Amino acid sequence: MPLPSPLQETRDERFTSHDVRLLLKRDDLIDPSLIGNKYRKLTPNLEAASGRPILTFGGAYSNHLRATATAGAARSIPTIGVVRGDELAARPLNPSLAHCAAHGMRLHFVDRATYRRKSDPATLARILREAGADGAYVVPEGGSNAAAVRGCRALGEELAGVDVAAIACGTGGTLAGLSAGLAPHQRALGIPVLKGDFLADEIRTLQREAFGREFANWRLDPRFHFGGYARTTPELEDFARDFEDRHGLPVERLYVAKLLYGLVALTREGAFPRGTTLAAVITGTPFPG
Repeated sequence: MPLPSPLQETRDERFTSHDVRLLLKRDDLIDPSLIGNKYRKLTPNLEAASGRPILTFGGAYSNHLRATATAGAARSIPTIGVVRGDELAARPLNPSLAHCAAHGMRLHFVDRATYRRKSDPATLARILREAGADGAYVVPEGGSNAAAVRGCRALGEELAGVDVAAIACGTGGTLAGLSAGLAPHQRALGIPVLKGDFLADEIRTLQREAFGREFANWRLDPRFHFGGYARTTPELEDFARDFEDRHGLPVERLYVAKLLYGLVALTREGAFPRGTTLAAVITGTPFPG
């Protein structure tokens, strides 16, 4: 599906009762091999790699690793995934990592201390050497670098006419780019899916690297991570199933469910003035298995 992705109005009394108009930005429909925001973030990096193997990073359930493996296979680009946790090397692959391997990604497991230092030049050089990936094009964890952030600017530009653009955040790259594409009267809202207070600094750094400046038109609400990345609760599962039943939309649990839950809670709290047009960016689909 060519860009822009569809923007669909969704009537839900949890929003309409507060005079808030909810739109769903269906980035999940862009490309079957690069679901959602992964298309916007990875496409510039695939082009920059110019055919070189791509090495990138992620945990055992990383959406980014799966997307990179799938995109590499579709484009005949070799991929190497550096996986956090060397103890996983001796275990059967979970469905997420099995998907990566089935799509040709060579998995290289590293201990957690090394993984934390992966941005250090000497550590990265050692990882590349030990993975047999000297000369590979390196994409950071989550795919968030300056090229990816610039690729996400169009997402904000496609949301002309909304008052608030909301998105679930992992590494913050999509929000960093989205906010740069908004008009002066528009605002962006990020719902972090990881615990910790590091993300705001990361977003500001990414904006400086991508655009040479920071943008002040966004904020984060850190209350809806449900325990952290790859964590859910029975309450979140019930919410996601209910949203699916109401609207016929498959709800991905690690990002999208937390975003939608957060937006319902914020609307109930009165966080959005009456008459607000709110767009929720649907960044992915449920992963089978």
